[in-house]
Amino acid sequence: MFTASITRSAFFSVSFLISYDAVSQLTILPKYEAGINAGAYMYQGDLTPHRIGSVETIQPGIAIFGTRILSSTLSVRLQFALARLAADESIYKYPDWRQQRNFSFTASVKELSLSIHWNILGTNYTDVKFEPYIFAGAGLSYISTAQNYSRINLSYFGETSEVQNGILIDAATPGRKVIPVVPVGAGLRYHISKKIVLNVEVAYRLVHTDYLDGFSKAANPGLNDHYSGLTIGAAYKFGTKEKYGCPSVK
Repeated sequence: MFTASITRSAFFSVSFLISYDAVSQLTILPKYEAGINAGAYMYQGDLTPHRIGSVETIQPGIAIFGTRILSSTLSVRLQFALARLAADESIYKYPDWRQQRNFSFTASVKELSLSIHWNILGTNYTDVKFEPYIFAGAGLSYISTAQNYSRINLSYFGETSEVQNGILIDAATPGRKVIPVVPVGAGLRYHISKKIVLNVEVAYRLVHTDYLDGFSKAANPGLNDHYSGLTIGAAYKFGTKEKYGCPSVK
């Protein structure tokens, strides 16, 4: 009787340890994220002398996104962004011809993109504070551009100059409203909890057009225009699933 009681006690003790150890190896794997980013967008093209873009005319932008986490390193993001772009040659004193040409433009941008994100540290399922990542993708931008060439000094260039002839061509050329874009960039995420993540991100858009600013023949037809964004934001993780490791008996 005493032996049977000891046997039953030992059995329940071992069962409890097995159950406890199995629960202790439970891993929560997030499946989705939803978030919002906001920041500054910058034009790069014919109407600025800076290689990085028109830093003097940075414009605001905002984006919402949804992410599907695929593995510890990879995720897919669908993003919709609203932004503005602008440039104005009158703000540049050198070279002199920029103030004489005086081209300017403003544009509104609506961008839908799909991108692959690579977590460099492979910590999508790990409880860490910082996560650097890089990404690349493809998308479409609907761009509405309003160019302004009314301030040009024709006497400086001459009425039969390439600039004047280029204006006539550009004014008669309908702008491409929907433009393919290739977003590439990098970012850094910071976990303030297991569910909430902050991020800072820089993204460069490769654009296959020279009419983002409304000018081509009157400016530099051999150089395409592009734009970039620097944003900060937050995301919320949800849709978690449970993964159990193999229990061990102690």
